[in-house]
Amino acid sequence: MRLPRRKLLTLAAGVVALPAVARIARADTYPSRPVHLIIGYLPGGSADMTARLFGQWLSERLGQQFVVESRSGGSTNIATEAVIRAAPDGYTLLLASPANATNASLYDKLNFDFLRDVEPVAGLIRFADVVDVTPSLPVKTIPELIAYAKANPGALNFASSGVGSTLHVAGELFKMMTGLNIVHVPYRGGAPAMLDLIAGRAQVMFDNVPTSLDYIRAGKIRPLAVTSAARVEVLPDLPPVADYVPGYEASAWYGIVAPKGIAPDIVEKLNREVNAILAEPAAKARLAEVGASLLPGTPADFGKLLSDETEKWRKVIRFAGIKAE
Repeated sequence: MRLPRRKLLTLAAGVVALPAVARIARADTYPSRPVHLIIGYLPGGSADMTARLFGQWLSERLGQQFVVESRSGGSTNIATEAVIRAAPDGYTLLLASPANATNASLYDKLNFDFLRDVEPVAGLIRFADVVDVTPSLPVKTIPELIAYAKANPGALNFASSGVGSTLHVAGELFKMMTGLNIVHVPYRGGAPAMLDLIAGRAQVMFDNVPTSLDYIRAGKIRPLAVTSAARVEVLPDLPPVADYVPGYEASAWYGIVAPKGIAPDIVEKLNREVNAILAEPAAKARLAEVGASLLPGTPADFGKLLSDETEKWRKVIRFAGIKAE
């Protein structure tokens, strides 16, 4: 998910707003050298933004630089394997994302088992999706969309950023729970998919809230609902899809994991610092600007989210017959 450059710059400028704690007194206390936070995406998107925000905040609190390193490719599998194979000393961490949950079912053969080979450290944030339609489509609510799709089976296309992407599986979950015949059209990224939605060549898109906001405000697309369980602060007038399709929920989330075997006290320390950041009013305000909700909790809480998401999307991927390209 790519974010407008203006918004990225604004977010980056705001990271210094959090108070720094006293520097570590002893050199042998973790961390005693820079920590590498690996992301499986290109710079400029929501993963990069999330990693840089939390990397800066953790640097301020712990007195060592958290270096964000992009290793894109393989639908995040390259970055994931690099971290899993790294020394479990706390100096190489991974920004985990929904791709880690879906890849377990999308790929027949991986060189690792994500849930087995990583140690959950901390949840960070979650982004809802928003169900957008092209303005020429004569629907303004989720019930109207369902009624139109039932009356015109196979006539609607829903665009996504690619096969197996979070935008794709969010749409497939909607189809699975409603029994609708809506045709998936994958694109090479969210930007071209959005352009075709605006132009009317695609009629529906399940898009991340931050990347839809400017188009919604400009009236170029029509939002129907958000995919989170509750309303989203930046789009307060939009109801959740779950108001009409009970139990529906889909979102992008980010958290930190480490290689298996990391010392429990390092995990506890990182988790404590992340939770302290999430409790800061300045961080809450900065993240709310892009529609993010917070994921505070214990390492076990984040581990449960990883397990639950892996199982949830496994069912959807099997139902839709999705295979990685």
